[in-house]
Amino acid sequence: MTEKQRRILVTSALPYANGPLHLGHMLESIQTDIWVRFQKLCGHQCHYVCADDAHGTPIMLKAEQEGITPEQLIAKVAKQHRQDFVDFGIDFDNFYSTHSLENRHFASLIYSRLKAKGHIETRSIRQAYDETKGLFLPDRFIRGACPRCGALDQYGDNCEACGANYAPADLKNPISVLSGTTPTERESVHHFFKLGHFSDWLRQWTRSGTLHTGVTHKLDEWFSTGLADWDISRDAPYFGFEIPDAPGKYFYVWLDAPIGYIASFKNLCAQRQDLDFDRYWLPDQDTELYHFIGKDIIYFHALFWPAMLKGAGFRTPTGVFTHGFLTVNGQKMSKSRGTFIKASTFVEYIPSEYLRYYFAAKLGDGLDDIDLNLEDFAQRVNADLVGKLVNIASRCAGFISKNFSGQLARQLADPTLYAVFTDAAPVIAQNYETRNYGKAIREIMALADQANAYIAEKQPWVLAKQPGREADVHAICTQGLNLFRTLIVYLKPVLPKLAAAAEDFLNLPAQQWTHASEPLLNHSIKPYQPLLTRIEASSIQALMEASKADLIAAASLSVSNSKIIEQAPLEPLAAEITIDEFAKVDLRIARIIRAEAVPGADKLLKLTVDLGNSERTLLAGIKSAYRPEDLTGKLTVVVANLQARKTKFGTSEGMALAAGPGGKDIFLLSPDSGATPGMRVK
Repeated sequence: MTEKQRRILVTSALPYANGPLHLGHMLESIQTDIWVRFQKLCGHQCHYVCADDAHGTPIMLKAEQEGITPEQLIAKVAKQHRQDFVDFGIDFDNFYSTHSLENRHFASLIYSRLKAKGHIETRSIRQAYDETKGLFLPDRFIRGACPRCGALDQYGDNCEACGANYAPADLKNPISVLSGTTPTERESVHHFFKLGHFSDWLRQWTRSGTLHTGVTHKLDEWFSTGLADWDISRDAPYFGFEIPDAPGKYFYVWLDAPIGYIASFKNLCAQRQDLDFDRYWLPDQDTELYHFIGKDIIYFHALFWPAMLKGAGFRTPTGVFTHGFLTVNGQKMSKSRGTFIKASTFVEYIPSEYLRYYFAAKLGDGLDDIDLNLEDFAQRVNADLVGKLVNIASRCAGFISKNFSGQLARQLADPTLYAVFTDAAPVIAQNYETRNYGKAIREIMALADQANAYIAEKQPWVLAKQPGREADVHAICTQGLNLFRTLIVYLKPVLPKLAAAAEDFLNLPAQQWTHASEPLLNHSIKPYQPLLTRIEASSIQALMEASKADLIAAASLSVSNSKIIEQAPLEPLAAEITIDEFAKVDLRIARIIRAEAVPGADKLLKLTVDLGNSERTLLAGIKSAYRPEDLTGKLTVVVANLQARKTKFGTSEGMALAAGPGGKDIFLLSPDSGATPGMRVK
């Protein structure tokens, strides 16, 4: 390309290092990877860095639960994450960790500079404390009823039912999700970043073209209410970096997480002698910096992060690109709610490039949510990639190999049609540049339709049977393969594996964007092998069944340090039931919000449970295993559609299920199992 070579640094949001990646993560990584690959295809110096977000209370607790150190946990998860990214063709220049020497250095440096300029202050605050676990509780580790709408089982900072934001102290009937006990309040000295100091500058920066207009309008709401100070410290015990001048205080994970972008690039510079760190991170340089994020973390990336950089003397982002959420068949993707398809599960059944194409076909530059409708997904991939794109090559290649020894003709049959394809390059490039991938895909597929129409009109299979038409067949099939080659170049940012396979078939080196305008003539190609296969309905079904199994495993009973018990004699099997009869049983996750003894009953406890949208009273024979006061906050599986049954001890509106041999060994789900009230168990 004739334009000046650009120097670009790109990041995507850091995945949290306490669990597997799901397709929601892959949406953002794929969106970013397509943009980066396009820039590199055009000859620009573009570097893509990311890292695992490896700090925080959840990681500390997860490691404790697994009986390993936090360092061992994040190393194990990092290995899983790296494999998932490789499986989906995400080509990082560097994938690192926020638990690194580089990140500790830059977190301390930025903090020290901000403090020296008066942007950090300390003051005493009161916050929720779990007396049983012996630690201060993050907002997301407190659940209760929303103070505005009364919805049950809401997080400590916001309500998913009505959207209200509030302090944990405002929750009604709060409980710790770690112990099921009611939190107390304790006082502690915390460090605050004075975000309001940057209010005027942020107003200007957010309106300078760095953000989507929809994001700018959202930020106006926060500017209108005033930018609050940001608590950047956490109390021990905490897995993270200790604040240099404050023993027992740690940087809040959201302070050092975005600094991980800087640390990852610094680590890349140590590997590459041709990279100048200062050129990319000091102000007033000829480089560009872009962040790809989800709309749920706008506040951090469009306010806190640029203000931190500005205050500490680093350059600020050239642009922050924001996308919407991913839904699957119309349902919200959420790890906490369990409604997700793991990346590793997906690639067991369906090639990842198919998902890259589908996401690209639906992605624009805005904040709209994207739905992965699996039926539409299969139909689009089969129609576009198999039925249109590779069909061009398969219809032409056989004639070249069989009749012309794999040698393309010296000229095209229709140079005018070829010019239509090459003339489309600027429009397609502009759509990639502005992240309007859906428009780019529509342009490319419209060209694929023209190529197939051309081949159908010329009918080389008919001409091949007519004496004296060999030259026509040769030119027509050469034309078709040149159109295919141009389309492959256009799709290379989206389908890198297919592009590599097509380049091998066409006997070409790695293609660049400019190659799309150069016809391939008098050139030897290899025999054609199928490049893609259709998605079968059975593969979709197998994926969904496997994902259900993942969900059940995530919500299953987990009992640590269980003692080995002698197996009791087996009881006779009950009478058989049909699968239709069993399917009528509606099993739901429920949270116990109250438990009390039943007067006159030796084995029963009276449980009041939250089913997500309603409360029920159950009589459960678990008195031998639990004290009533220990049950608040625990989870159980409930037969939710069992007809209410009156007994001499009261009415039971369902049945609580538990596991174990009996006596004191009766086990419910732990409160941190990942399940939530109302979740259906299949």
